[in-house]
Amino acid sequence: MTITHLVTHSGGFHADELLSSVVLTRLFPAAALLRTREREWLEPAEGRIIFDVGGDYDASRQIYDHHQRPSPLRDDGQPFSSFGLIWAHYGRDYLAALDVPGADLDAIHSAFDEEFVLPVDLLDNGAIQPSVAGPLAELTLPALLGSLKPVFDDTSPTADDDAFLAALPVARSFVEASVRNLAAKARARGVVLEAIAKAGASPILELPMGMPYLSVLNAADAGHMMFMVAPRGEDWTLNGIKLSNDTFDQRADLPAAWAGLSDAALEAACGVKGAKFCHNGRFIAVASSREAIMEMAELAVKAVQ
Repeated sequence: MTITHLVTHSGGFHADELLSSVVLTRLFPAAALLRTREREWLEPAEGRIIFDVGGDYDASRQIYDHHQRPSPLRDDGQPFSSFGLIWAHYGRDYLAALDVPGADLDAIHSAFDEEFVLPVDLLDNGAIQPSVAGPLAELTLPALLGSLKPVFDDTSPTADDDAFLAALPVARSFVEASVRNLAAKARARGVVLEAIAKAGASPILELPMGMPYLSVLNAADAGHMMFMVAPRGEDWTLNGIKLSNDTFDQRADLPAAWAGLSDAALEAACGVKGAKFCHNGRFIAVASSREAIMEMAELAVKAVQ
């Protein structure tokens, strides 16, 4: 079937139909995106996808609303918004359109659903409150997208539609960036596993470049590793390994005597020719060569043993 119209409601918008539009306009770029409350457009018809409006959820008729009773629920009982419904039915096609390798489609589809889609679904349905984000509540993605709505005294008859269309590429950039990062993690996994195997019992993980590695390291049960080294341009870096992505605490800190030093002062403090910089937070140091950074790494290990 050729899709000719993507139909959602007019008026004010929320993150769920905006993000649904990101997915659908990528898959059906020739289709007209129509924001309306006209009844004739909210009835399923050939060539039409209706979402976040229409009072029904029936994938066989291409209508994806969640406001009706009973509302559609995930297998675990958590509610869908229109974004979750569209992602469930079109997410894999969307990932394929972004050139995600077929072997990674299911894993990335699931990860994106858990990390990106589900929070939008829960917030849109009132299953969680914005206050869970604390002082960052106004900086969540739904809040930031909502801030792109027209101001209250904008009396232009096209204000809502104009704001929606202006917000669409902003929303698209966040969706595509998240997918790119998940795809990068999938690509990095094999490289990191190979580096872990090569390191063996060593507490130092050496990677060929900076890349996502912490989740792989934790899953590999490599708790003995304390530091990671990798090239960065013409330099090399020595990095502390965070306990998790939810904290800045590390498995081990770099030596306190190095903190905040650079160049000659750092060389004198650690005794390594080519030492260039150590952050005051003791989570990263830089040297001019692999030999120098590995020497610093060995010193850092000895300092915490």
